[in-house]
Amino acid sequence: MARAPTEKALTDAVMDLVLHVPDSAEAAVAHPAKRAHAIARTAARTASVVSGSMALPPGILGWLTVVPELVGIWKLQAQMVSDIAAVYGKTKTLGREQMVYCLFKHVTAQVFRDVVVRVGERVVVREASLKVMQNVAQQVGVQVSKAVLSKGASRFVPILGAVGVGTYAYFDTLQVAKTAVELFERDLVVEADVSTSDDLAKAGFTRVPRDTAGDTISAKTKRKKSL
Repeated sequence: MARAPTEKALTDAVMDLVLHVPDSAEAAVAHPAKRAHAIARTAARTASVVSGSMALPPGILGWLTVVPELVGIWKLQAQMVSDIAAVYGKTKTLGREQMVYCLFKHVTAQVFRDVVVRVGERVVVREASLKVMQNVAQQVGVQVSKAVLSKGASRFVPILGAVGVGTYAYFDTLQVAKTAVELFERDLVVEADVSTSDDLAKAGFTRVPRDTAGDTISAKTKRKKSL
């Protein structure tokens, strides 16, 4: 059964987001939680204004802004996640897995159970192939497209609908920030499987192990058992 155009558009948007992690102008600081809080509040206010403004057109015009609004908010949130990672000194290991996890974990946590795993006080991030990431993006697209129907309906209620959409964007952005802080304040162990190297290269990624405080990268290789 073919996917609805909205679902496909959202799936493609998710893939584009996670394949192009934005750079950050932020620097690591001694008290990252305070700076992360400020970054989150600023992003949430911006998201609220952007989302509310795009929801102002009434009727069918408002409906047509739903997907562009979501994509715009996601890009803003992706930049926020990148900035929060930077203040925690985790920029060098911020990859597509952490990005999609931070952006959508509160939407569908089950999708990420094999990608990001908490082990004691550490978090293990398992690098995923493009195929796995496409599957994650599709599942996120399915969940978000369900919410799009209700969000789209609010477009038919001018002003009040815009206020509601803006408020949702505000708290949604704060939730993304909360997930990012909870992730980056812990020690991260990124497990790189060499079987994903070809997929990473096709997507323009070069996996270079780096060792920084609080960030550890371990490579898992698959070897044939000798008889």
